Amino acid sequence: MKANVDGMHLIQVGLTLSDSHDNLPTFGTSNRFIWEFNFCEFDVTRHPHAPHSIALLQRQGMDFDKNRKYGVSIVRFTELMMLSGLLCNSNIQWISFHSAYDFGYMVKILSQRFFYMQPFLPANLCDFLQLVKFFFGYRVYDVKHLIRFCPNLHGGLDRVSEYLGLDNSARKSHHAGSDSLVTLYVFNKIKTLYFDTEMDLPKHAGVVYGLEMP
Repeated sequence: MKANVDGMHLIQVGLTLSDSHDNLPTFGTSNRFIWEFNFCEFDVTRHPHAPHSIALLQRQGMDFDKNRKYGVSIVRFTELMMLSGLLCNSNIQWISFHSAYDFGYMVKILSQRFFYMQPFLPANLCDFLQLVKFFFGYRVYDVKHLIRFCPNLHGGLDRVSEYLGLDNSARKSHHAGSDSLVTLYVFNKIKTLYFDTEMDLPKHAGVVYGLEMP
């Protein structure tokens, strides 16, 4: 994971916001609680990438030429994230799905701007997870980890969502904004179905699937 994140560019980030009671904000008929940021730095013609992953994104409608021309600057995005109140905030809870690479890329760009470090991840897992806690706090939940404790749930985000009977009629698979919304819906559903007591869920906080410390 470190080698891939160090050597490749962040392509997109998706964020969905809700309040502490899992309610989504309402602004008339618009979905202003979901953001998808497509970045301009990645050039598919010259930067290292996984061809099958790029082909999958293109099949889902991503236009890399358009991103190069009109995409968001990672530098500006990072600056605004730092000013947003979302980072280093113990009141914020972060929900993710199979998020090693998500946090890897975010730690990479945030560390570069915040600590003026080279654009590389720390050399060891402990230091990396400390940076995840520094930026995102201790209330980080990786749904891929949580479903280990949910009977009959397994597989990717779409499969878990379908098994739970969630409405995916407006889903845009492999689009970061849509993925973030479905991740929130899945988290809320399994929290209700499988984590009954007040302390059932917090004991799983801070675990990034696949990068657990012994």
